[in-house]
Amino acid sequence: MESSELGEKYLKQSPEQLIVYIYSPEYISACDSLCKIPSRASMVHSLIEAYGLLPYMRVVRPKPATMEEMATFHTHAYLQHLQLVSEEGDDDNPESVEYGLGYDCPTSKGIYDYAAAVGGATLTAAQCLIDQKCKIAINWPGGWHHAKKDEASGFCYVNDAVLGILRLRQKYERVLYIDLDLHHSDGTGDVTDIGLGKGRWYSVNVPLQDGIQDDRYFHVCESILKEVCTAFNPEAVVLQLGADTLAGDPMCCFNMTPVGIAKCLKYVLHWELPTLILGGGGYNLANTARCWTYLTGVILGKTLASEIPDHEYFTDYGPDYVLEITPSCRPDRNDQQQTERILSSVKGNLKNVV
Repeated sequence: MESSELGEKYLKQSPEQLIVYIYSPEYISACDSLCKIPSRASMVHSLIEAYGLLPYMRVVRPKPATMEEMATFHTHAYLQHLQLVSEEGDDDNPESVEYGLGYDCPTSKGIYDYAAAVGGATLTAAQCLIDQKCKIAINWPGGWHHAKKDEASGFCYVNDAVLGILRLRQKYERVLYIDLDLHHSDGTGDVTDIGLGKGRWYSVNVPLQDGIQDDRYFHVCESILKEVCTAFNPEAVVLQLGADTLAGDPMCCFNMTPVGIAKCLKYVLHWELPTLILGGGGYNLANTARCWTYLTGVILGKTLASEIPDHEYFTDYGPDYVLEITPSCRPDRNDQQQTERILSSVKGNLKNVV
């Protein structure tokens, strides 16, 4: 049976079994324009396409977010300033520093349109889940979790993760956000950061040291998520899968492979909850494409060939031209006692969740 025929058979299944994949040429082009990750979105999409995975998913064209939609989290003042500098292509506006724009988040012509595209794509994915068009919705170019209400931060101009959560909460009361990026959302990090006000006890942080590899990472992830799921009883999940944890990433911290990340992904998917999947960090572009393509195959239950298929970006995968990523010899600085102390502390905190 040809892959297109398999795809037709798959798409005849009930909506709950379908996977939505957010894509349009215009959306990918907008995401390719970011100077820190040039053409990353195209590399990811092209590899997913080259492995023949698109026929097994419902491809949905995203709609750009309106200013009002982005203002469900961001301030109008920030969005209006982002729009102003976007139209002018002005990197020297004296007010930009106040809004976090500059060295870490440079401005350029069209940056507002990019923010609207990413925010809208995650909102489109969330709406597909709300409308029960699928059980899993994927937006790999999303996952920009550092942006604050009134500031760009950490190369993030819009917090599409928050926008997606807020949209899902129109239907689902308890939305669990899981962030597996190397640097998770701003303002947290220590195991004692447990949230503030009404959110006290609802934030869980698991600080890890350099060099962690797949097995230890999954042990921590599984142990924490089991407790979190029991305590919080989520109705929907937003899962951010930044690829800057991988061996070979310029961030040079963790020593993971896509196989380890996939174990965490499969653990979350076995809950069988509506799940919004986002990308995030990942600055070795070829390895990021390898990772998210492999994870797409895992979501679809497809085993992918080791050899990278011939396609537009084939030469970027040299010299080995394989899908696998090999860990480096970086030492793992996470000792067992330290890890168990963190897990014990988190489990104790979760007893306060109601």
